[in-house]
Amino acid sequence: MKLLQYWIPGQGKRVGVLTREHTIIDVTTEEAPDVLTLLRTSIEEEVSLNILVAEMQERAAASRPTIAPWEQREALTYEMLDQPPDPERPHLLLPLDPPEVWGCGVTYKRSSDMRDEDSRSDIYSRVYFADRPEIFFKATAHRCVGPNDAIGIRSDSHLTATEPELAFVLGRGTQIIGWTLCNDVSAWDIERENPLYLPQSKIYNRCCAIGPVLATPAEIEDPYNLELSCQIFRNGELRWEGSVNTGQINKRFEELAEYLTRDNDCPIGTVVSTGTGIIVPNDLPLQPGDVVKISCPELGTLSNPVIRLGEG
Repeated sequence: MKLLQYWIPGQGKRVGVLTREHTIIDVTTEEAPDVLTLLRTSIEEEVSLNILVAEMQERAAASRPTIAPWEQREALTYEMLDQPPDPERPHLLLPLDPPEVWGCGVTYKRSSDMRDEDSRSDIYSRVYFADRPEIFFKATAHRCVGPNDAIGIRSDSHLTATEPELAFVLGRGTQIIGWTLCNDVSAWDIERENPLYLPQSKIYNRCCAIGPVLATPAEIEDPYNLELSCQIFRNGELRWEGSVNTGQINKRFEELAEYLTRDNDCPIGTVVSTGTGIIVPNDLPLQPGDVVKISCPELGTLSNPVIRLGEG
């Protein structure tokens, strides 16, 4: 099952299930007005998410609000929602509003090589070969953006880069209950000036994009065999692209979850971004007006324009 959240004018945030035909089944109810509530209810009441969603679908159909003009013409489709945020038009939102987002670093071999060269020390290679992974706090929901919303370049950064990543969603403890895509936008120049500046490199407004869907584990046959790709468009033209298979990751996802939750209670719905194996060249920092697209066949495409914070 693939869950998403979307906006309908006059109705607000809705919860939907994406079908294989790319139509949307509305499962919004008063008891489950968002995906995070749906996940919490499933776990706390020990009810299968599939069963719970089916019940929500029945309740939603019985109390569905007046059908909007675009729904009268045809079924609501993913393509109708896949557009920039506008309160006057239907559009995608974050697939869930995460209470916390955490990031992991130096998990892919290419990532380890790149960062060790740049750091002029051995701290990153030491992390790569160590048992303990690099884990850092990344964002809260209000710092995150969904599909087609703008990611940000810090006003004091001149080398901010996209970091395309697979992310998992935690249930209770180390339980992995979903998968999504994440753009761990990072001010590399700030981090490289001094590793103690890592929080300023990672945490700021619009520093994290998540989406477009939350896929349950049944949708992902093998999380260690997913093809991730990234494209950067500038002035409407493809400027750079790269790809990686998650089989190149050096850490097991369960291991990352265990280290994160060790003496650290994470709320249901916490998103954990698992590190990047797609490294953008140093001479290609993000610029305002760029569009970044991160894709995975099983999870769709997360597309975001770029703005510089503090302008306008």
